[in-house]
Amino acid sequence: MTPQDDYALSRVPEKARVGWGWVALQQFGQISDLITFSTGVILGAGLSFWGAFWALTLGSVVLELVAVFVGIAGCREGLSTSLLARWTGFGRYGSALLGLIISISLIGWFGIQNGVFALGMNGLVPGLDVWVWSLITGLLITVLVMYGFRVIKWIAVAAVPAFQIVIAYSVITEFGKVDIGALFSSGPLGEPMTIAAGATLVAGGYMAGATIMPDMNRFNRKPVDVVKQSVLSITLGQYVMGLIGVLLAYAVKGEDAVTILTTTVGVVGVITLVAAVVKINDWNLYSSSLGITNAIDTLTGIKVNRVWATLVIGIAGTVLSAVGILDRFVDFLMILGVTLPPIAGIIVAEYYILKRWRPALDESRQRGALPATEPTFVPVTVVIWAVAAWFGWWSEREALGIGSLNSLVLAGVLYLIAGKIGLVRAISEVPVVETPKGKEETCESVST
Repeated sequence: MTPQDDYALSRVPEKARVGWGWVALQQFGQISDLITFSTGVILGAGLSFWGAFWALTLGSVVLELVAVFVGIAGCREGLSTSLLARWTGFGRYGSALLGLIISISLIGWFGIQNGVFALGMNGLVPGLDVWVWSLITGLLITVLVMYGFRVIKWIAVAAVPAFQIVIAYSVITEFGKVDIGALFSSGPLGEPMTIAAGATLVAGGYMAGATIMPDMNRFNRKPVDVVKQSVLSITLGQYVMGLIGVLLAYAVKGEDAVTILTTTVGVVGVITLVAAVVKINDWNLYSSSLGITNAIDTLTGIKVNRVWATLVIGIAGTVLSAVGILDRFVDFLMILGVTLPPIAGIIVAEYYILKRWRPALDESRQRGALPATEPTFVPVTVVIWAVAAWFGWWSEREALGIGSLNSLVLAGVLYLIAGKIGLVRAISEVPVVETPKGKEETCESVST
């Protein structure tokens, strides 16, 4: 089996598309994971049960809107998020900036998740320090992701059901020891938070995943498949896993997700926890490699193969986990919750409403190729993204609604206004140099 480039700089052809069940399993595995469970635990520490319920509801609505609309665009075009962004408002160099932003955020996610992975392994084999386990587990995931989508989908088959079974066992065991009714009337365990802050935490927990849905949905065959799997996975994943985290936090009076799982289901729980972390972290690394590949191609003209980008990024994320990025988990989620939504807001506004570059995408899609030309840079888009991200952060700090939703809506509205008054213009249009047919399949295609 050869490591795969997975069409990092071209459209995914119809022959490489898969049934919606395969992609749905990936998406559900991304959401119904340890981080969603951990977010539920954090909500339980700062909110009452019903406060946590509304935080999950509001955050999930934001995520579903982003995931569905951005995901359909990715499915229709067969393009990764950063590549699609070239023709959805950002231009060639703006998409490079976007690719770097997404890649950096996902490297951070990789480090956080790998830190959890290492904690679990340290619980099984305490003879090795956590930082040593971080190095071992990070490199292991890196090697797996180098083989691309075809290996990632099989990891989901084993890891996703196993994690659900362990969570179910943990719930049944612990809820049998307490008064369930009392849990629903429980108050926060620690420092209180607002529902708006909780909703931003929920949205931030998967906003990176929702924004990069094209990386996954480009393998879907039909847009309706994107809607089905997004609504199903986000609704069930956020509510089921999030509320379980809230209730278990109340039941065991704990604020740490790893400790809760290891104390309720023991060694089996740790093993399954490790498997679940592998599942979510493979996509963090995979999408990060796509963003970096696009950025390098854009800025230097060098078509670096995704396989080698995966190796370098995996090592960087592994080092971050070894030095303790897990300690900044909540702050990291809050930052993502306001900086990533404007990207999705701009993509949706351009692709579905303004359609400045949509004709070029439609024409080239019929040929199964990239458009003949691409905009170089659209200055107003970067300004709008920065303004919307700042407003999301400011409104969250001042408790003026949900920061992630504010930044998402403002970016879309500002982009449409700029388009109507003629400000959405590229500095120039240049020819597209596409990866030659057949060169995107293996790691032997690295070229300069």
